[in-house]
Amino acid sequence: MSETECKVTLDSKLTVVSSRPVSSGKSHKLTGVDHGMSYHTLHLIYYYKNEEKWFGSFELDPLRESLSEVLSIYPTITGRLGREKEEDGGNWEVRCNDAGVRIIKANVDSTIDEWLSSSATGSDEAQLIAWDDMPHDPSTWSPFRIQINSFKEGGVAIGLSYSHMLSDLTFASSFFKSWTQTHRHSPISNSPFFTPINITTSSPLLNNNIPNSSLKPQTITSSSNLATATFKFSSSIIKHSLSIIQNKKCLNATPFDFLSALFWTRVTHLKPTKIHNQTHSLSICRDFRKLIKPSLPTGYFGNALHFSNLSLKMEEMENGELGDIASLIHTKLKGVTDKEIRSSIEWFESQKETEEGKFGTPKCMYGKELTFVCMEEEETESLLYESMFCDSEKPAHVSCRVGNVEGEGLIIVMPSSEGGFARTVIVMLKEEELDKLCNDQEILKLEPKIILAGCRINR
Repeated sequence: MSETECKVTLDSKLTVVSSRPVSSGKSHKLTGVDHGMSYHTLHLIYYYKNEEKWFGSFELDPLRESLSEVLSIYPTITGRLGREKEEDGGNWEVRCNDAGVRIIKANVDSTIDEWLSSSATGSDEAQLIAWDDMPHDPSTWSPFRIQINSFKEGGVAIGLSYSHMLSDLTFASSFFKSWTQTHRHSPISNSPFFTPINITTSSPLLNNNIPNSSLKPQTITSSSNLATATFKFSSSIIKHSLSIIQNKKCLNATPFDFLSALFWTRVTHLKPTKIHNQTHSLSICRDFRKLIKPSLPTGYFGNALHFSNLSLKMEEMENGELGDIASLIHTKLKGVTDKEIRSSIEWFESQKETEEGKFGTPKCMYGKELTFVCMEEEETESLLYESMFCDSEKPAHVSCRVGNVEGEGLIIVMPSSEGGFARTVIVMLKEEELDKLCNDQEILKLEPKIILAGCRINR
């Protein structure tokens, strides 16, 4: 808990079901990529100042009615997990039984402005999300949960939590936006899409496309041992920084290229010195909906994620300019092909341990190598910051957290409330490393606003 003791008190629990129940007996089979991500959980937190007072009491509020309405077209969200018959593989599937979504209400002993300025830490923010690990029998366990947090003086934060086995951040943010559009009686821009990916191909598995996963990371550091901080960079600063490296090294550099190069080099600087022929590696996770052919709709239910790996020798990291490293990252991402993505999908599908086709024990996908998540797809900003419950109020901030990160840590680069080139960078590292990173002068030169961090900043 932070020095100002930001306190979150749970108030009540309820279950919301869809306004139009689905037909019984329907189920949705999960893909190999879905099973591959099942080690992790995902959490999105949307902060609203509620200046127009659109949010009141959830039990009596139209917010509950609109949630119930939108859930009628998302039967996989209100369903429950179960196993197929053993002769069919015995893998996980979603049984669309309209059991509902668990809702938790909570009160925060702070205003939203205090929370998002200096009073709350990353561990405080974890109290805004509700999660219970899946029990041995998940038939009554809600894999999607929503926590509605009421701040003093009217602000609200809505935390959406779910198993990564069911979907990725793109689907979750499209669902949340659909909820806000339903609440405003507006057309839904990204309808859910439940057809699985067709991966039929004669191409052999490509060794360099095998995701860098690990059941036991070389450096075992669980999420409970990792600290979190959020860096918010202004549009003008990022635009100026891009102009420098675009003129010198990488003409088409993106904010992600620049920020991932910056944070990779600075985190590397914090590590114990390696000899010149050793390497530093990173893994880049990105959405492949628009990269695969034919492309997938934004509302695709499931995980459409591709992991790319990049390694540099110690001397290259030390002697290379920031623009050089940004250029390498840019080239790596631009070089991802449909064939490479399908090869990676096939690798996930091949991870079956029985003759019947049952998937093996899930592995850690985030953190064996320092992992960057790129949330710079064309629609990401509109998915996050056009999620408005009233026409005049966008989210003041959107945060993202990943559960069960291990090893070297995780860094998420995503749009920011300012829009344009502004970016939010959410960092999960070992506590001692994060303390140093928050005071790294190369990062502080860019004048980020550092929030939801427990470290002391010495500018």
